Amino acid sequence: MSEEACDVVIGGAGPTGLSAARRLRREGRSVIVLEARDRVGGRTWTDHIDGQMYELGGQWISPDQTALLELVAELGKETYPRYRDGDSVYIAPDGTRTVYSGDMFPVAESTRAEMERLIAVLDELAARIGPKAPWHAPDAAELDSISFHHWLREQSDDELACENIGLFIAGGMLTKPATAFSALQAVLMAASAGSFTHLVDDHFILDRRVVGGMQSVSVQMAAELGEDTVRLGQPVRRIDWTADAVTASTDELTVRADRAIIAVPPNLYSRITFDPPLPRLQQVFHQHQSMGLVIKVHATYDTPFWREQGLSGTGFGAGRLVQEVYDNTNHGEEQGTLVGFISDVRADAMWALDEETRREQILRSLAEFLGPQALEPRVFYLSDFGAEEWTRGAYATSYDLGGLHRWGRYQNDPVGPLHFASSDIAAEGYQHVDGAVRIGTATAERILEG
Repeated sequence: MSEEACDVVIGGAGPTGLSAARRLRREGRSVIVLEARDRVGGRTWTDHIDGQMYELGGQWISPDQTALLELVAELGKETYPRYRDGDSVYIAPDGTRTVYSGDMFPVAESTRAEMERLIAVLDELAARIGPKAPWHAPDAAELDSISFHHWLREQSDDELACENIGLFIAGGMLTKPATAFSALQAVLMAASAGSFTHLVDDHFILDRRVVGGMQSVSVQMAAELGEDTVRLGQPVRRIDWTADAVTASTDELTVRADRAIIAVPPNLYSRITFDPPLPRLQQVFHQHQSMGLVIKVHATYDTPFWREQGLSGTGFGAGRLVQEVYDNTNHGEEQGTLVGFISDVRADAMWALDEETRREQILRSLAEFLGPQALEPRVFYLSDFGAEEWTRGAYATSYDLGGLHRWGRYQNDPVGPLHFASSDIAAEGYQHVDGAVRIGTATAERILEG
């Protein structure tokens, strides 16, 4: 086993770890980044499947994600808007399909009014509580003790309004049933995006993409840092630490440093043996942060046929197998690509099926939105981060009931020379690439300040 030394050792070469390394290097600090995978990018991953480029992981940028936008511009990369011209499709719980325009689902006037009222309530909570320290809110414990599902039903007796509003947090963001996380966790999700209104506005939250794919941002940062800095295929197995020194060990390499940044999601902290063990507090609350589960569905066709029908490719259906679908055609391509999402318990059900049955059911669900042509893609692929050893879920971790107000205040605290950083514990940009960039840079600056 070889030994090396540097000022700061970083575990994880996703946007967080690479942003931290980049900031430290600019101030003359020596850095080694240890990455378990054979690639950089973490939960951003742009790959070619049967000759078709797909964004297997995170991909979109919204206008408020200024840290990511500034990084993309600094790297000289281009972005392009998501295609969204034309009408959208809504499928009601009884299967009724409606083509509509505008921002609000085509539901009964009373349900529409309830949805608008619930959005306003959540906007007020998000503005008041904010993303930085939701646990300090006077009603934090109360909001954290009730599931988002049950909180919504305390606010309204319109079941469809509750289901439609729940879709945007449960299936659309945290990828867990709304009974599995608290109302406070939902408010944090909204606050981190600027408002709940932003989360329900697909034109805002899914605004732009990076030409060449989001992973290319990490690839370019890693290339700038160099192969001597970014080491692939080096999972950190053990960290020995004292008050002012760290030794990080992989199967092949030992790195001695003054500080360490553990730039992986909290559900992976337990993959590392710490000596001495982390304090009791961390040992306990790390166990209460878990990933959700989502299948990202990719389907490419000879042409974007939905556009010929005056459709944008956007569709929503709370309670359907595929609950969201969007036009995800790559920049400059003539063929058309759709992306859809299957969340939590429905994802469980799909992975329990054989491949042929799973494909058939998913394509039938896409066809509910966009017609029989959706049944025959030329390329079809399912992203499965839940089975990926160094992720184990998607999109990000969240606390179980009661965990956010109890432990959230400690999640960013260093333990001696050990610093924890990932989009999962960011404030603005929580669970997005923007949050990864923000917290990576902020952690590096914290180290630089001494």
